[in-house]
Amino acid sequence: MRIYIDSANIEDITRIIAKFPVDGVTTNPSLLAREKNNPLEQLKKIKGVLEEQMELHAQVLSQNAEDMISEAEYMHAQLGKETFIKIPVTHEGIKAMKYLNKSGVNITATAIYTPMQAVMAAKAGAKWTAPYVNRLDMIGANGVQVAIDIHNILTKMNVKTELLAASFKNVEQILKLAEVGVGSVTVAPELLEQLLYHPLTDKAVADFTNDFESITAKGTTMRHL
Repeated sequence: MRIYIDSANIEDITRIIAKFPVDGVTTNPSLLAREKNNPLEQLKKIKGVLEEQMELHAQVLSQNAEDMISEAEYMHAQLGKETFIKIPVTHEGIKAMKYLNKSGVNITATAIYTPMQAVMAAKAGAKWTAPYVNRLDMIGANGVQVAIDIHNILTKMNVKTELLAASFKNVEQILKLAEVGVGSVTVAPELLEQLLYHPLTDKAVADFTNDFESITAKGTTMRHL
């Protein structure tokens, strides 16, 4: 499973990259707004802390296809080849995706809430389709199931487009997607850190340490022997 950090905060991104094997960073205009910085400069800062081969996903703000294309090309030129331009699955967005795909710009289709939106994005040339799992749950739908349905449809279509599930509130949602082979998720830093947490793991480490120190001394490790 590919795992992305869903954040625009440099401190959070740097901390997670130092600890975990992640594949890149996804941002959106709301995340960038929280940082109270020039959004393009913030994206460049994020780009600067990414390791080689890590992807950066950043979204256009334009509303019509022609302006989306122009904005996407500008962002691609400013941020580099490993940047994926996020485009909403509106009528104008799909139109822009068709053009940008032909010109070699990496595309992430965003704001997806239905399988058919993902299908249309795939046919327009998007590399990633990003359904919002928890936002669907908040309106009474089953976000995990919608993501699974999209994954299954894209697999049967035999296209190069993949699922990049977004918007999670708990680890269980991510686990359910992993169980069916969903290949990629983007997760907020605080939730991403919970993927490793279990109280019994902490207890096991404490027990091992206490037992070892009972025959040596406090703070002793193998390198002290």
